[in-house]
Amino acid sequence: MTSSRRIPGELGIWLFVAGDLIVFGVFFVLIAFGQRQSTDVFVQSRAQLDLWIGVANTLLLLTASWFVATAVERHRQGERSACARLITLAMLCGAGFVANKAVEWSGKLQQGITPATNEFFMFFFVFTGIHLLHVLVGIGVLGILRGVSRKPEAGPHDLRTLESGATFWHLVDLLWIVLFALLYLL
Repeated sequence: MTSSRRIPGELGIWLFVAGDLIVFGVFFVLIAFGQRQSTDVFVQSRAQLDLWIGVANTLLLLTASWFVATAVERHRQGERSACARLITLAMLCGAGFVANKAVEWSGKLQQGITPATNEFFMFFFVFTGIHLLHVLVGIGVLGILRGVSRKPEAGPHDLRTLESGATFWHLVDLLWIVLFALLYLL
């Protein structure tokens, strides 16, 4: 018995992911170059971040990705109501990330730390802001996926839609993991 293998989702999402990875790759190189040029500024500034906020955000996005991956599998098994519940849970994790990032940013701004403070905080606010935009778009995509998963009859296009949306969400997760390492850990 042979099974036909295919790439999940649509080709367009993979082209988007590749493009986004190239753009963020440039961001990551800029952060690494900045670290090398201004090591003391980066070390002192990084010490002002709350590592546990970064850890909580990482756990929220990893958990959301697990919910999304499991939701796609439930859809494949015909369990559309379970799929919808899992996507809702992923959306809640995404909303938790947004709330956590708002708390973190407002705390920094109250301390007088802004993108103009130094090179590290410019990178921090700009690149986590661009990532936050991805999270917000991702939550919207998950909302669409939730609607698709609740349709009474599912077709092959619905599975591709779910896979494409899941691929975007996993990109959001991957980008954060690298940003977390570069901004909070190194």
